[in-house]
Amino acid sequence: MGEDGEVCVLIPTLDEAETIGDVIAGLHEAGLENVLVVDGHSTDDTVEIAANAGARVITQSGSGKGQAVREAIEQVEAEFVLMLDGDGTYVPSQADRLLEPLRAGEADHVVGNRFADMESGAMTRLNKVGNRLFNRVFRGVHGEDHGDILSGYRAFTRDSFERMHLSATGFGIETEMAVECVKRGLEVSVVPITYRARPAGSDPNLNPIADGGRILLTLYSLAKTTNPLFYFGSVGGLIFGAGLLFGGYVGVEYFTQNVSHEIIAVLATLAILLGGQLILFGFLADMLASLHRERLRRLDEIADRLEELEE
Repeated sequence: MGEDGEVCVLIPTLDEAETIGDVIAGLHEAGLENVLVVDGHSTDDTVEIAANAGARVITQSGSGKGQAVREAIEQVEAEFVLMLDGDGTYVPSQADRLLEPLRAGEADHVVGNRFADMESGAMTRLNKVGNRLFNRVFRGVHGEDHGDILSGYRAFTRDSFERMHLSATGFGIETEMAVECVKRGLEVSVVPITYRARPAGSDPNLNPIADGGRILLTLYSLAKTTNPLFYFGSVGGLIFGAGLLFGGYVGVEYFTQNVSHEIIAVLATLAILLGGQLILFGFLADMLASLHRERLRRLDEIADRLEELEE
């Protein structure tokens, strides 16, 4: 599957003693020897099992998957990075599906689509609904379809990762990476993968309600740089609509009951003005964001040409 050192496999872990050994063994069988485990202060035998299985293990200085990934990348020198969870839900032998588009130069970032082949019981009904909702929101807000933005099985070039500006500390890291791919104009490929049910004795680290809320908030907050018209326009539209609603109420009351609501009328007027200004600001910000993306694209082209000349 490629020369040793070409690919570094990155596995963030937290209490994965039941599964991490089999995951690393599967990667070795697939020809991937360079395995880096970044552990989030596990309280079980995850670190010892991973080290005995032949992986290089580091303990992250902070907490959260996002922080672990960013810290681990600093230890990577390989051209390509394959990232997967250590909970046994992903199939190590399918790694080549994700790496092939990178090796062929067809993509900078590859996402494994879990919904292409999901085993029964691999995901609860609530998680399925939430994942599909997040993907639809991503398509609507950011204008691209990455298939499964929350997938933990993905591959990317180290260069493309270094071009991203990531700040998420927890499970929002996948969402933030998807948004940064859109923002930076990176080529993304989506490949089908198998998603398996967690083995017995392996407990999930994700809280579907709390983490789902954080992911949805991340999707919305990051829209201010990729789709500012939606970010400001949605808030402005709600305020503008509320102003019209209350303004209509004041008008009806005045013309039918001859009752004036001066305070409500003033508030309605202010809401209409504020909402309209936010919508207008969204249009202007969207134009600036488009110009900024074009400037980033040109700078990346110049940087690539300079690298070619240096070679």
